Amino acid sequence: MAKVKYYYDSENLAYRKIITKTRKKIGVVLLFLVASALFGLLSFIILLNTPYFETPKNKKQAREIENLKLRYAILNKKMDEVENVITFIEERDNNLYRVYFNASPIPEEERKSGFKDANRYKDLEGYNNSQLVSNTTKRIDVLRKQLAIQSKSLDDILKMAKAKDKLLAAIPAIQPVKNENLKRMVSGFGYRTDPFTKARKMHEGMDFTARTGTPIYATGDGVVARADNTASGYGNHIVIRHGFGYETLYAHLS
Repeated sequence: MAKVKYYYDSENLAYRKIITKTRKKIGVVLLFLVASALFGLLSFIILLNTPYFETPKNKKQAREIENLKLRYAILNKKMDEVENVITFIEERDNNLYRVYFNASPIPEEERKSGFKDANRYKDLEGYNNSQLVSNTTKRIDVLRKQLAIQSKSLDDILKMAKAKDKLLAAIPAIQPVKNENLKRMVSGFGYRTDPFTKARKMHEGMDFTARTGTPIYATGDGVVARADNTASGYGNHIVIRHGFGYETLYAHLS
């Protein structure tokens, strides 16, 4: 143990302890170390909470993330436009095309049902921007399903339109004898007095008079089902089957 030394202070009439230079140096060093530790701790805290001390790699990643966020925002804006167009087509499909062809409208919940698999988006969870990526992916899936349903609906409409064309062409709608060759229409469809029995009965046809050999035209698209003179009361006759439940008989031919 070092020996403690004193000196006499004549002004204050008291002994004072003599402090060596080594103890002064140690005190200065300890003070410096404590100050340095406090400064280092403060700097570390600032570094953790301040974005200005990022590494070049972190800065690059941050820029890429911001760029992706911008791209997702643009993508969602474009999807808004696509949704508006699809909605317009769906409304015309339900309220115009399907009404015209007597087809049932497609329910909105069926068009926008999306996918029911709960694990479909599980791989997108656990990231900083999981909500953004997941919501965008779900919107894309819903749009894809809407487009698939609408595409099939338009295919169905096209089939119905073609069937409608065939129906309209098959419906007996024209006169079997040209007006220029027609002398007169003897009798129309409905009740009349039978020229032979004089009884009132239903006449299920129309009678035309024309010269022998006048061309007779089918009143609608169809196929000849029968052409003979075996049916009682009709003489030479032709039966044309038009489809869709329509059939015409051309009787008393030359």
